[in-house]
Order: sequence, then structure tokens, then C-alpha cells
Amino acid sequence: MRFTRGGQETTPLICQTEPVASTTQVPAAYEHAPANRPNMVAVGTIIWLASELMFFAALFAMYFTLRAVNPDLWAEETNLLNIPFASLNTTVLVLSSVTCQLGVFAAERGEVKVLRRWFIITFFMGSFFIAGQVTEYVSLVHEGLTLSANAYGSAFYLTTGFHGLHVTGGLIAFLLVLATTYATKRFTHDQATRAIVVSYYWHFVDVVWIALFFMIYILK
Repeated sequence: MRFTRGGQETTPLICQTEPVASTTQVPAAYEHAPANRPNMVAVGTIIWLASELMFFAALFAMYFTLRAVNPDLWAEETNLLNIPFASLNTTVLVLSSVTCQLGVFAAERGEVKVLRRWFIITFFMGSFFIAGQVTEYVSLVHEGLTLSANAYGSAFYLTTGFHGLHVTGGLIAFLLVLATTYATKRFTHDQATRAIVVSYYWHFVDVVWIALFFMIYILK
């Protein structure tokens, strides 16, 4: 359309705008959804841990039953236990739950290097606990307390030994999680889920040990 101004024709200016597409940049370090809970793997792990809890409950029942039948034996043999050393060992294991959870928080954020650091620390703390337990076993054997010595020896080694096997299984799980993070170039959602599941297991063995510690070392 043309307009006349002072005898001259003018053409109006028309402003045209083009839509601008906006994009959201996703950090390359973690290009997947955060590892939210729960999921089927985590739920399955919790159900399995519930069955493990029943197993340890049976060990607790055995221990208290034998103790009720042999109170004098228990009073005598518990004097062999090194409670300060066991307390140190317990403290290290409990603190390893903190470092493990810090690793899980890093996994949920996609910070694989931070995850590795905390899981490696947790692995060494768990290894310290196992080494301490072996040291205690050697000392008690030298004192004459063996698995077949009496009812107390059987109860002590069965309860602490089975727990030690569970801790060892957790240490192997940490190594597997760490190995998968080094084997792949990019940290994935599945790897984060594995880290979370391993943390469930590790917290479980820590809680069980706290109960065992009070049952064996504190209750007289």
C-alpha cells in the first residue's frame, strides 16, 4: 500500500520478526535422568536384604539362647574380649557408611570422580574393619577361645564370622562398581543405580554390626 505525502509516494516499513529457537544445554558429564529412587533393582535389593535380616535374627536368637543356658560360661569368656579395640573397629565401620553415602550423593549428581574417591575411601575403611576382626580372632585363639572350644566360642565366631563374610561381599561390590566406572567412557544411569544399591547393602551390614556389637561386647 502506498501513501502520498507532499506529492510524493511513500511505502510504509513493515517489521518482520522470525521465531528464535531456544535450546537447553545438557552437561556432557551426565546426559541422562538423575538416579531417582525407587526403581525395580532397588526394590528387589531391599526385599533380599529383608530376607538377610531374618537370617541374622536367627543368629541373634541362637546367641541369646546359648547365653541363657550357660550364663557362667558367658561371664567368664566375655572377659577375653578387647572392648576398646572392638569399639575402634566399630567406629571405623560406622563412619564408612557416611563416606559411602557421600559417594551416592555424587553418583546422583553425575560426579563420577567424586564417587570414585568416596567409594575408594569406604573400601579401605571396610578393609580396616576386616583386618581388625582377623586380628581379634588370632588373639582370641591364642587365649584358647576357638570355634569348637565351647558354646560361647561357637556363638561368637558364627555371628561375627557370618557378618564378616557379608562385609567382604560389600567390599567386592565396591570394587565392581569402581571397575565399571573406569571401563566405560561415560558415567551412566545404570552405574549410578548400582552405586545406590551397593549403598543399601553397606548400610545394612553396618546396622547389623551395631546390633551385634552391643549384643556381644556391651551386654554382660
